[in-house]
Amino acid sequence: MHELWELFYTFAVVGITTFGGGYAMLPALQREVVEKRGWATDEEVMDWYAIGQCTPGVIAVNTATFVGQKRRGTLGGIVATLGIVFPSLVIITIIAAFIQGFADLPAVRNAFGGIRACVCVLILNAVVKLWKKSVVDWKTLLIFAAVFFGSVFWNLSPVLYVLAAAAAGAAIRGWEARAA
Repeated sequence: MHELWELFYTFAVVGITTFGGGYAMLPALQREVVEKRGWATDEEVMDWYAIGQCTPGVIAVNTATFVGQKRRGTLGGIVATLGIVFPSLVIITIIAAFIQGFADLPAVRNAFGGIRACVCVLILNAVVKLWKKSVVDWKTLLIFAAVFFGSVFWNLSPVLYVLAAAAAGAAIRGWEARAA
């Protein structure tokens, strides 16, 4: 029971202290799950991000579900998921009740502009951390470049990019194994 509470509490804190959606939560999730609590490795979290990108739902919610599942099975997955969405549910309900009266105020519009800029920095920070752990040699750099340029020039589903990158990684490692 204590570990279930810890899962809920940890993800509720991430949910209440991060703004900007799933991608903005990635640095906080990595810090809490890998660095602070040791519940997963950087590699596991990156794999969960990749899978979470391909599955329905918000990437941070999917990642919380994976962490909870790893720690305490299905119930852990449910508890971690509830933890990360509960603060947003409460906050958005309160905001929805009052937003119409305040949305047009210059101070509110300016505050949201500042929040958007901050979220961009948080997402960039997550990208840099993922880059350092993922692009480790010329082969992964080649896969990164192919996916990056493909996503810039073609508006395809992220699932296709992840599947193509997985196939490329498997093919490269298979080719290396045969060559060795």
